[in-house]
Amino acid sequence: MARLKRWLLILGAGFVFINLVVIILALLVADFLVDFWWYDSLGYLFYFIQRLLYKYVVLISVTFAFFLFFFLNFWVASRYVGTYEQEPDDYEDLIAGESSELKEKARKTYKDLVRMFLTGSLWVYTPFSLILAVIIAWPLFEQWEMFLLYLFAPSTGVAESTFGKDISYFLFSYPIYTLVVRRLLLAFLILFAALAVLYLVERRILASREQKLARGARWHLSALILVAFFIEIWHFILQAHGLVYSTTHQPLFFGAGFTEMNVVLPLIWLSLLFLMGIAFSLLTYINARKGLKFLISFTVLFLVAFGLRHSTLLPKLVQEYIVKPNEIHRERPYIERNIEATLASFNLDNVETREFSPSLLMPDIEAPRIKAELRNIPVWDGELLEDVFQQLQQLRTYYQFSPVDVARYYVNNVYQQVFLSARELDHAMLPPGARNWINEHLSYTHGYGTVMVPASQGGDEPMTWFIRGIPPESDFGLQINQPAIYYGLGKYHYAIAPNDTGEMHFPKGATNVIYHYTGTGGVPVSSLFKKLIFAYYFGHRDVFFTTKTNPDSRILFRQNILERIGNIAHFLTLDRDPYLVVTDDRLYWIQDAYTTSKMYPYAMPYHTGQKWVNYIRNSVKIVVDAYDGNVDFYIFEPDDPIITAYSRIYPSLFKRMADMPPELLTQVRYPMDIFTLQMNVYSKYQQRDPEVFYQQEDKWQFPKVYRGEDQVKITPYYLTLNLVSPPRFDFLLLCPMSPKGRDNLRAIAIAGCDPPFYGQIIIYDLPKGELIHGPSQINALIDQDTTIAQQFTLWDQIGSEVSRGKMIILPVGDVVLYIQPVYLKAAGQLKIPELKRLIMSQGQVVVMERSLEEAYVALQERTDAEMERIRTRFGPIIEGPPVPGPTRFDPLLDVPRILPDPMPPVMDEPPFPVEPIPDPEEVEPAEVGEPVEEVP
Repeated sequence: MARLKRWLLILGAGFVFINLVVIILALLVADFLVDFWWYDSLGYLFYFIQRLLYKYVVLISVTFAFFLFFFLNFWVASRYVGTYEQEPDDYEDLIAGESSELKEKARKTYKDLVRMFLTGSLWVYTPFSLILAVIIAWPLFEQWEMFLLYLFAPSTGVAESTFGKDISYFLFSYPIYTLVVRRLLLAFLILFAALAVLYLVERRILASREQKLARGARWHLSALILVAFFIEIWHFILQAHGLVYSTTHQPLFFGAGFTEMNVVLPLIWLSLLFLMGIAFSLLTYINARKGLKFLISFTVLFLVAFGLRHSTLLPKLVQEYIVKPNEIHRERPYIERNIEATLASFNLDNVETREFSPSLLMPDIEAPRIKAELRNIPVWDGELLEDVFQQLQQLRTYYQFSPVDVARYYVNNVYQQVFLSARELDHAMLPPGARNWINEHLSYTHGYGTVMVPASQGGDEPMTWFIRGIPPESDFGLQINQPAIYYGLGKYHYAIAPNDTGEMHFPKGATNVIYHYTGTGGVPVSSLFKKLIFAYYFGHRDVFFTTKTNPDSRILFRQNILERIGNIAHFLTLDRDPYLVVTDDRLYWIQDAYTTSKMYPYAMPYHTGQKWVNYIRNSVKIVVDAYDGNVDFYIFEPDDPIITAYSRIYPSLFKRMADMPPELLTQVRYPMDIFTLQMNVYSKYQQRDPEVFYQQEDKWQFPKVYRGEDQVKITPYYLTLNLVSPPRFDFLLLCPMSPKGRDNLRAIAIAGCDPPFYGQIIIYDLPKGELIHGPSQINALIDQDTTIAQQFTLWDQIGSEVSRGKMIILPVGDVVLYIQPVYLKAAGQLKIPELKRLIMSQGQVVVMERSLEEAYVALQERTDAEMERIRTRFGPIIEGPPVPGPTRFDPLLDVPRILPDPMPPVMDEPPFPVEPIPDPEEVEPAEVGEPVEEVP
């Protein structure tokens, strides 16, 4: 019995010990376990394992390949050495002067080293080869994803114009080659030095025995010398290819110019040629003791070419005295390359240009297309509308609205532009007494619903709500079956749902509706082991000790969609404005993502706000389920070589655009960030003629408005207009452009958002020689309008704060309209912005009315009145047929006088009746303001 107890005690202790070891090990790898479970919950476990293993596969495979190469070289060397084990005859001379003990120790060490090196011992060659291999493989391990792109990259089918290389070579291969070439040369030099020492020792020993080194050893060293020279020659070739990234000619253009192509590049080729001559003459001299003069000559020539290549004097002289006096002629082909490459790299090479000559004659408002255009003009600023949503639809302090998004939906079967925002949970707004672990992680777990309003509203009108309230209600037939928001743009910690406490769903009357999560998001936490790991991971012991979890409980974390996407695909650059999509089933987020590079040859780099790029594509649309947290990546630019390479590396991550659900596909829009960047590029590179580009005569800029001493840049905005394929109305991005340094308008750029015109960029080119007012000039007209100024003063006197919104510029028919909303804020603590009036102008006159329709009618009337005034004020004084021949104005008669024809035609009678000019005394002067009749 005692023995049984002892065995049970041993087994129990062993069980406890093993479990403690497992728990300790699990805590040590808690981050890995959490990531493993999280990726598994999203269906991306295979992708997670791929990313985990790829870097080590790269390190091991590259290391093994070069290890094998180096080891084989040592093995070959061992075939020519190590045919004896005695120390050399002159060994005593090497250790002369040392004590007997030291002599004996040195003798033994020397014999051991000689035996190891000269017999090809694995204990020497293996670690040495491994070290050399790691030297080369380590940078590829650090840049393992770049190396995978190099391996999986497709060909673009587009050749660079200078060297004829495919663009993919510069995007993928060139960065890898420049990364490893120096380390490769270093490794070969170390290998050569080691083998040279080995052969020298062997040669010295053989010489003491009056023997010669094997001929194969010389050939081996010769081959290594040749390889080392060819690596350096390859480095020179890479230097030549690197000229396509020359910054010498910035800010005018990017890439190689006349000096680089006609001075620097020939010097690189000469250096390469002379280096090759050095290599072969050196080998000839080593093996045949001939060609020393050639070796010296090639060395001198190489040093001269190399010195001139790296000297700034010669390129500077050529630039100053050959290029500068004829710069436009010399640099013309290189400017053309820069223009073509930059337009192609930023996806601007297929921009369509349409001539547009504005008129002051406004179409009749009764025209259906005019009503449709006015219906979709967004008159609210997103920032102010967010304040309105907070004040009128927040309903509880712990809710917070996400930034307002603009979209388009069919409302009552009418294609309408709308504003919408998600009602998300904000733990920071909970009352201080409610800030505890249970409330923050078990009770308050999600936001609820959304609000939606039409883009076009009228002043002094109640706000029209397409969707409002908790739970969401709509008088326009819109519905959301599952409006809960567990994943969004807010600051989230983690939530455990469902749980036995119950989740606060939404308030109803004096009580709250309790909810239990039924989604698939998050990681199940039904076991104590997982609860322990998550308690350690989040640093909250309550996760482990809580008794409110149940077998269905899941822990939801990384709920912010930007953090969520960034953890999955950090190699994608994310747009700054993810937007909400409302479907009948539930809410979704769509996040635009970009593939970028700074290695496109000859393309000018631009800063995106995050990094410098000279190639960009909006290749991926990412959809995040606001309820389940599922993340799907859809490829929208299959021709992009970068996303093609990534899809080959991670085949389980990406889906085709055709696989996107139709209700989401209809809400995809062209991103504002990339369009802003493209217009920044196009403002300079729309000058496609090299001479115009050189003179920068037609450079554009984003229009500016002045608010006090501050300048505010007008950036693109979304509209619904019939500008892409009239008369069809499309959701589009619009961006007005001004000439550089001027305030008038020069062009209007649009980008389609609806299929089949998605991503199509169209430029409405305005006449250069005609003044089309810009927003700052219209602002000045508004400031000078006495009627508007009086109304603003009146509002200020009653204590209201007047605020003018962003100006919208858009073509309506053949007229360019300028629209600016006017808001009022109360003087008290509660300041709810109210849309009060809408200012409208066509560039000549300004009106302010309560609605867009009223403003349009008033503007039409004012325009007609102004044109009538001009006709009355500056029209002809005396009506009649046109006066033949040249005329001048006679101040005495106050009428035009016919000038005598210097060579009157000879005719029998005039071709039309001519009345005599009246005598001045018989003509009464016209009254001021009366039309003056023209004298026939």
